[in-house]
Amino acid sequence: MIKSMTGFGRGEYSGETLKFTVEMKSVNHRYLDANVRIPKEYAYLDTSIRSELKQFLGRGKVDVFVTYEIIGEAEYDLQFNEHLAQEYVEAYARMAERFHLVNDLTAARLGAQPEIFRLKEDSMDEEEVWSVLKQALDRALEMLVEARKREGENLKADLAGKLQHMETLVEAVEARYPGIIQAYEQRLKEKMSVLLEDTQIDESRLAAEVVLFADKLATDEETVRLKSHIDTMQKELEKGDDIGRKLDFIAQEMNREANTILSKANDLETSNLAIDLKTVIEKIREQVQNIE
Repeated sequence: MIKSMTGFGRGEYSGETLKFTVEMKSVNHRYLDANVRIPKEYAYLDTSIRSELKQFLGRGKVDVFVTYEIIGEAEYDLQFNEHLAQEYVEAYARMAERFHLVNDLTAARLGAQPEIFRLKEDSMDEEEVWSVLKQALDRALEMLVEARKREGENLKADLAGKLQHMETLVEAVEARYPGIIQAYEQRLKEKMSVLLEDTQIDESRLAAEVVLFADKLATDEETVRLKSHIDTMQKELEKGDDIGRKLDFIAQEMNREANTILSKANDLETSNLAIDLKTVIEKIREQVQNIE
């Protein structure tokens, strides 16, 4: 199944004393790029979170937000950061000396500074914490993947319609080619008749000129390759899975063939058809860049 790289997911899970909430959103990216925001006390789980993301996602820029809540009854250990407290004391002393101020630092004021005290829960070890967080994370990932699948199906339907339109344009280019050659041959005959007046036209020379002109404007190779690219992309869309990079490469090849057709175009109708082709291909490229 085709998956977009755009989506949102949210999951919650509660243990005996701890509840985690995980929210995540993703957009398109060339590879998997995760930005994890998690409370400092659980920062050691960052690597585990990233490993879990790789189990569900192949590509995309993913922002993950983790929050937690203490529930029920738990045992806590109030920890004192002695080293940081010493830094604060020395800083206050330097400030008082530098600005000739009274150093009235008290234990209460010192304890109110950031990170001096830390409330640590003793009831759960790291594995237990991860088991709770993983449940919330997996729920969020499952929701995200489902959203990406739904968006992927919408992209598939849109691309299928654009590929059908491309087929119509390619057929129109092919149908236009014989008429261009016939019109050129007719104009050449008329010019030669005017120039040569009553002299008989050399049919073999005329045919040779027409062949040279036809070879110069021939787009049969480009249209055959375009049809092949269209067929390949249609088959890849049916196969699904991680096809974003391959579809992007095919779209680049399509654009190259359309450019060649436009450069060979000798009349307004063919030029317009080639421009329409390039427009559709550009829209296809924009869409496939959202596919995982």
